[in-house]
Amino acid sequence: MVTAAIFLVATVAAGLGAVLLRLPPLVGFLVAGFALHTAGLEEPAYLETVADLGVTLLLFGIGLKLDVKTLLRKDVWFTTVAHLLVSVAIAVGFLGLLGVIGFSMLAGEGLGVLALLGLALSFSSTVFVVKVLDGRSDQSALYGRIAIGVLVMQDLIAVVFLSVASDHPPSPWALALVLLVPGAWLLRKVWSRVGHGELQALFGVAVALGPGYALFDAVGLKGDLGALVLGMLLAGHPAATELSRTLFTVKELLLVGFFVSIGFSGALTWQAGLIGLLLLLMLPLQAIVTAVLLRLMRLRKRTAILAGLALANYSEFGLIVVAVGSEAGLLHDEWLVVLAVAVAASFVLSSAVNTRGNELAIALARRFPSRPNEWLHHEERLIDVSGAEALVLGMGRVGRGAVRQLRDDYGMAVVGVEHDPARVTALRTEGFTVVQADATDIEFWGRVRSAGAVRLAILAMPFHAANLIALSQLRASGFDGTVAAVARYDDDVAELERHGADAVFHLYGTAGQALADEAAEAALGYLAAEELRDAQAERRTSGAPARPPLAPEQVTGTTTGS
Repeated sequence: MVTAAIFLVATVAAGLGAVLLRLPPLVGFLVAGFALHTAGLEEPAYLETVADLGVTLLLFGIGLKLDVKTLLRKDVWFTTVAHLLVSVAIAVGFLGLLGVIGFSMLAGEGLGVLALLGLALSFSSTVFVVKVLDGRSDQSALYGRIAIGVLVMQDLIAVVFLSVASDHPPSPWALALVLLVPGAWLLRKVWSRVGHGELQALFGVAVALGPGYALFDAVGLKGDLGALVLGMLLAGHPAATELSRTLFTVKELLLVGFFVSIGFSGALTWQAGLIGLLLLLMLPLQAIVTAVLLRLMRLRKRTAILAGLALANYSEFGLIVVAVGSEAGLLHDEWLVVLAVAVAASFVLSSAVNTRGNELAIALARRFPSRPNEWLHHEERLIDVSGAEALVLGMGRVGRGAVRQLRDDYGMAVVGVEHDPARVTALRTEGFTVVQADATDIEFWGRVRSAGAVRLAILAMPFHAANLIALSQLRASGFDGTVAAVARYDDDVAELERHGADAVFHLYGTAGQALADEAAEAALGYLAAEELRDAQAERRTSGAPARPPLAPEQVTGTTTGS
């Protein structure tokens, strides 16, 4: 318990320090791991288990929200394969140059070793990228879906390599895993009877670890891959989004162990640390390669750049590839430390860059020539909102309620804006006027401003960061209409007001007001009915003619009608 307390205090302190420096907390968690290792503390036996649980639940959550058709998109599979080949070539050239300069670790290394290291450095971190997308609420945005598709493809390539290179190849029983497809039907039936709350969360963890991780691990495949596959097989269930949200906090807490554990990869030497830091010089090239490839797929400049920035980091799978290579005698053990430094440093660098990812994407996009709207992929073409008087950003329950109120009670021409294509399709069948667009896109707001008719924008997205980014982009575009936003916490309300929101509604506070309004209307209706019955009884007794019932607004608030 003492060791656990030391680890927890050090991790919290380092995470808080990162926040004070305006960096994501995970940067502090990485620093805590290296600091604890340098201080001579031994890695607790349970830390690896905690880290594995976090990664397993992360991949299970990705599967729950992943559309398998995304993997078949040309801009996903072609980008993955082309990026891997180019990244390996860049790494071979760069590492060869370091060997020429005089780094003894690279002296005399053959092309096969350099290519293996290049493969390890070609993967991007699923854990890190998903955290970046979660922070922006961008997993359903086009660039987010493409990034996740690329990550899944990379994970599959890594699993194939590990299966081939491992001393223990997959068991022939691995073919029996196809039975999970009909087995998923049974799991869906059970899930539908589980209900909500803690039992549903427990069901999700059990599925991820049982038929997911354990079965795949038992037949010689990566257990994390099993969690991803089970999530994909269950993705169409109506409660999939709810379960993903329920597991979010547990997953985030467990992933802290993953980031801390990176610092315990091995003893750090000056040469290993220096080479690990020098490997960061390849990340800008890899980001450029990703952006160029996606641009060739007819994506907009901003989309391509955002995806490139998000994927510009090294992966935990690289550590596994190097570990397997070391066990097989292909690499020196010291390369594991080099990769650990490179992975951790890439997270720090990528965190700083992606914190201002939208601003960087806009600034960089201006430096490159544009293409006609008709040239772009159909999901990337700018939309026309010239007929709208009001826009509602985020078409969840709050957004849908706002659209109904503005449309039905105020007679306004309202357009909903949503970046999830599946939700857009569903809402259109329900009769909503919805367009698929990214509310954090400055070009979208430029189109809104030029349309001239929009005078009200409501920011109803579920994540505060997304509403804040949209508000900043909206004001940067020169939009001079009224902006209203929703927030869950008092400090979020204050931050939105500081950034120029005309009205901010506290979700929990306004929920209480709405409840009071509903209760008052119900009470008035009840009192009107009671007065009508009393008045009719009195007239029957006196023989007087019955009078018409009172409207609710005529009721004074007592049951006597005085």
